[in-house]
Amino acid sequence: MKFRKIGSLKVSEIGLGCMGMSIAYGDRDEAASIATIHHALDHGVNFIDTADVYGNGHNEELLSRALDGHWHKTIIATKFGQRRFSDGTSDVCGTPEYVIKACDASLSRLKTDIIDLYYLHRVDKDVPIEETVGAMASLIKAGKVRHIGLSEASSQTIIRAHATYPITAIQSEYSLWSRDVESSILNTCRDLGIGFVAYSPLGRGFLTGKIKDLKALIPNDSRRAHPRFSEESISKNLILLETIHQVAAQHNVSPAQVAVAWVQSSGEDIVSIPGTKKIKWLEENISATELELSVEDITKLNTSFYPGVAKGDRYPTGAMKHLDH
Repeated sequence: MKFRKIGSLKVSEIGLGCMGMSIAYGDRDEAASIATIHHALDHGVNFIDTADVYGNGHNEELLSRALDGHWHKTIIATKFGQRRFSDGTSDVCGTPEYVIKACDASLSRLKTDIIDLYYLHRVDKDVPIEETVGAMASLIKAGKVRHIGLSEASSQTIIRAHATYPITAIQSEYSLWSRDVESSILNTCRDLGIGFVAYSPLGRGFLTGKIKDLKALIPNDSRRAHPRFSEESISKNLILLETIHQVAAQHNVSPAQVAVAWVQSSGEDIVSIPGTKKIKWLEENISATELELSVEDITKLNTSFYPGVAKGDRYPTGAMKHLDH
């Protein structure tokens, strides 16, 4: 496994996103999830990503069990700021008081003394970012956190946050069909020396070519609520996959490996964190780091997957309002 630097943090060039082990994409299988985490560590993947909102703490607790005895191999990233309540409502909170409270709760669930990378999951537009980041910086001074980051923040917010305290990483969705960050955020990160962590590099599974209609998603799969996964959107977005299949065939690899390799080829300061709870898909994702796409391959993919080409928003309306603040 090769390594990359995101800010001043050295991590495996591909990480493991753990959200699907607790929510969103089907039923939980704790044994399979823990086996997948151990397999990742055994194969050099040291960058593990979670959040307190994934299963309302379940994912962090799962990681505490999986990483018992393995912390020395791991760089753990978790997030705070999104809250879901028992009545089905949710909000975003970035008050200084909540920053401290949320961190202490995550440390308790993870059963660790320090978090390597602590993100603000969504920016609270009602709280000045300087106040939120100031509180996050106090966690570093207190020895509870090593590095801090933001998720789905605007360029303006990133600049203000970085002026308050050095930001190590920005995490946002980035894939062939979600290229919004190319308009300004990637350049802002590079100007400031901030690393970029790409979540959903497989387009929430769509870029694997395995989701051809809604029947591929079980009834409680959260993607059913995403506009890009409506029947109408899927039928139109499937046309985009023809190019991925062509490039994959030329290299004798899977479409998923092409999608991950494309993200990896976008810069040495970018680390992708494809999520899975199964060893076979983990191995496929790791192998994508060995795939070198040619200039011709990348040009062909970029021509088909130009920014904005995907049909449908990447989140439901309620979630879209929390992006790019």
